[in-house]
Amino acid sequence: MFSGVGTAIITPFLKNGEVDYEAIKKITRFQLESKIDAIIILGTTGEAPVISDDERNKIINTVVKEVSGKCKIIIGTGSNNPKIVVDLNKQAEQFNPDGLLIVNPYYNKGTQDSLVDFYSFIAGQTKIPIILYNVPSRTGMNVLPETAVKIHKISPNVVAVKEASGSISQIARLCSIKPDSLTVYSGNDDQALPIMSLGAKGVISVYSNAYPVQMKEIISSALNNDFNKATEYQNKYLRTMNDIFVETNPAPIKYVMHKLGFCENILRLPLKPVSDEHQILLDKTMEEMK
Repeated sequence: MFSGVGTAIITPFLKNGEVDYEAIKKITRFQLESKIDAIIILGTTGEAPVISDDERNKIINTVVKEVSGKCKIIIGTGSNNPKIVVDLNKQAEQFNPDGLLIVNPYYNKGTQDSLVDFYSFIAGQTKIPIILYNVPSRTGMNVLPETAVKIHKISPNVVAVKEASGSISQIARLCSIKPDSLTVYSGNDDQALPIMSLGAKGVISVYSNAYPVQMKEIISSALNNDFNKATEYQNKYLRTMNDIFVETNPAPIKYVMHKLGFCENILRLPLKPVSDEHQILLDKTMEEMK
């Protein structure tokens, strides 16, 4: 799939609430100039649940044209309805992405066995590699390490796991039992370095929307087995990473991107811009990054 830093890009909106396609181009160019390894479109950070099918098509097309093969492209197609996932995968296939990011089902929670069936049903209807996205804080359900490995063995095109459980113990267990053919990525910026030390190949990052070079410093050092240098960078940037999650993602990172001149500070309900108090906090942490 990829090694290094994949940026889960925001979806910028105009003041009237429509998608800002020119801002998408600007953000994509910035990522390419920063030599990012992958761009993830329409994930959680991209506010995918409130994006229409027509908008999805235009967003994907915009990013694909800008990237033009310069980095990997991964498209988020997750839903708790497997038939919708299949339909979104078919839409994505038209653009020949390098991968699909599919979150574990939410709300209508099943069992670990039903997760195997869910991913098997989806994987059997596409040839595109799939990243399983485990984020129990949002879905209310945790994909256990044994389940992830079982899914991969039954459906080999589920080639990676984006691990955002927050449990280092669980991720250590996953890395210890998985075959080499299953890749692990950190789904949390602040845990990327310890997860890399366990054998992960990179991070799918929110922080790198605004600070791709800084995130690459951490991850590239870890990939080169220079964990002293990686730790130095991690400690240097950790406060900013944490502040970017002071409220529900992507509200803080969208404010930061707005302040950097990339887009308007507009989100779609049920999300709203960060509070005045947290804007002051983010202003301060951005100043310290200069």
